[in-house]
Amino acid sequence: MNSFAEFWPYYVAEHSKRGTRALHFAGTTIGTALAVALAANGRWLWLPLAFVPGYAAAWASHFFIEHNRPATFQHPLWSLMGDYKMVAMMLSGRMEEEVRRCCAQKAKL
Repeated sequence: MNSFAEFWPYYVAEHSKRGTRALHFAGTTIGTALAVALAANGRWLWLPLAFVPGYAAAWASHFFIEHNRPATFQHPLWSLMGDYKMVAMMLSGRMEEEVRRCCAQKAKL
């Protein structure tokens, strides 16, 4: 994969189950809130802890729900971008349709 646009359908297909997406949503929002709180309070040395909720929730969801390997291991930056795009699409109510579209696209290949 040479771009995020190429990566995105793969990312969505790897997050096809609602439980996986729900855990990613929780981990990403909690991690982001923690990062903002730590930064706002000048606790810069503690900032790496903000990654724990997101990665813990994501990895648990891939292991126990999706039964696949997190994309973070091969594409860390694109995976982070994918998490935030997925959260935004979930908040806007467009993620279910995106899953159907990307999974249909993958089935054609």
